[in-house]
Amino acid sequence: MPNSIRTTSNTQNTTNHAPAPFKAGDSVLCPSVGNGTYTLVQKSKDCLTINIGNVECLYRADGRAYHDDCYALPQLFHDTPANRQAIATLYNGNQSNQRKVIDTTEADDKEAVLLSAFDLRDIACDINGAATALYDVGQLLALIHYDKIETHTVPAMARLAHDATDTWASLLYEKLERINDTLALTGYGKEGNQ
Repeated sequence: MPNSIRTTSNTQNTTNHAPAPFKAGDSVLCPSVGNGTYTLVQKSKDCLTINIGNVECLYRADGRAYHDDCYALPQLFHDTPANRQAIATLYNGNQSNQRKVIDTTEADDKEAVLLSAFDLRDIACDINGAATALYDVGQLLALIHYDKIETHTVPAMARLAHDATDTWASLLYEKLERINDTLALTGYGKEGNQ
């Protein structure tokens, strides 16, 4: 009988362990909120929170967002060197390259739009300019009403007020059109359409 080749297999029994549940007092990482380390606080029997400024983010013990069942994966991670490194690797190897996200959503919001600070500042400047123009027109109308402006200057002032309000209305309609393009991608639809 010829020599047989004996092989032995070294099988390892591997068990997939579920990650340890989160509890109040745990130090956690939440890359969807920011690149800091956060401490979990018990909100109720089955709800944990992290507080960022005056924003409260709600989570389950499994690390998923509390009010949103569409997240199948955890949003929280235990603060360990390995998890910090993994998260840093996701952001080009350096957490300092991660963009700062300021979340002003409520816990029951189902959709959110990420808007750059530049765009938000642009919208705020337009609102301020339009509000100032409307205030000025109101002041002008009050002066005309109380006969504080000479009659022959009223047509010139009315022309200036018309031009200012017309210009600001055009700017705001342009801004509304750009915002509506984004809103059309959400479940809320467009604003200002009758």
